[in-house]
Amino acid sequence: MPENTDNRTSQSDNQTIAYKERLNSWAIARQLPNTQREIIARFRSRSDADGYMRHLHQEVPNASYTVVFDCQRQEAVI
Repeated sequence: MPENTDNRTSQSDNQTIAYKERLNSWAIARQLPNTQREIIARFRSRSDADGYMRHLHQEVPNASYTVVFDCQRQEAVI
């Protein structure tokens, strides 16, 4: 089979990065003092995030966690 040798890497790379960033929109945030939050982990589905949050509550019962949909995030994907 012939290979695709079309060199449009800059546009396709940007589209790939944008797509990858949209994959992990569900996140678990730890509630910090003074109404701030820290993203602990990111997931593709809500059910995965809920399951991991249950695990976190077993490991660290005194911490406060929340599942959030983070579509406008500025942090790196974990």
